Amino acid sequence: MNEAGAEEPKTKNPKQKIMKLICDSGATKAEWCLLNNGKKKFIQTEGISPYFLSAAEIKELVTGEVGSKVKQEVSEVYFYGTGLFDADNVKMMKKVLQQCFPGAKVSADHDMLGAAHALCGNEKGIVCNLGTGTFSCYYNGKKITTSRPGDGYVLGDEGSGAYLGKKVIQHYLYKIFDEELMYRFDEVYSTNRSEIIDKVYRKPFPNRYLASYALFLAENRGHYMVENILEDGINDFFFYHLNKFPEAWKSPIYFTGSVAFGFKDVLKNLCESYGFELGKVLQKPMPGLIAYHR
Repeated sequence: MNEAGAEEPKTKNPKQKIMKLICDSGATKAEWCLLNNGKKKFIQTEGISPYFLSAAEIKELVTGEVGSKVKQEVSEVYFYGTGLFDADNVKMMKKVLQQCFPGAKVSADHDMLGAAHALCGNEKGIVCNLGTGTFSCYYNGKKITTSRPGDGYVLGDEGSGAYLGKKVIQHYLYKIFDEELMYRFDEVYSTNRSEIIDKVYRKPFPNRYLASYALFLAENRGHYMVENILEDGINDFFFYHLNKFPEAWKSPIYFTGSVAFGFKDVLKNLCESYGFELGKVLQKPMPGLIAYHR
């Protein structure tokens, strides 16, 4: 076993080149990178979550969209993904990846550890993800000692794209938006109550659908209602999660995810109001994961 929990291959050829395949997967999308003797090849696929996809569906996706584009024999696979706090999901994911890349040593771990490796390396810090969903944890430079998962778009995920998108839809359906924002919303989305209800309650991946409306906030910055949604929504993440870490006032707070990166100014203001030190903010963990595993 290596430090990331990967199983060692049964045989080793000292002359064989080491081909490393790294994946960072959220609920919406997954980014893969093949490291080949210093060269990088990137592949984008839809998100891989054991809660939404079966083992057979994951295997089909990885084989069709990743395996078909990787011509070299992969030596090592490092997969970080959502839903892998569950031991059964980890076991299933490792088995699927081993089937997709025979002979490779495979590591499958939760996206929280991936973010910690990418943002902190071997340093201490509070690590947060604000993307389609959310999570936060304390990383002591070697491992995660305390964690607060977001618990999903129904129960929590405060400050996430789904959480903020839900606020946008509520403001639209309840006619809280003023005339200007109602007009802008209708102009962009051309939807209605029936369609929204159908996609949220009957169609697959409602979290992704909700998160898509967070873009409306990014496109309408400066309007006081938009700024209120952003500040209140992201503050909920600070209040219910970051505020619970004793280390938050002693260690930098690191962020990754599309929401965190897109609204860095809101994070900065909230960190100042709470007395936190804002650390690195990355749009996605992959650059940090490449550096960590290289």
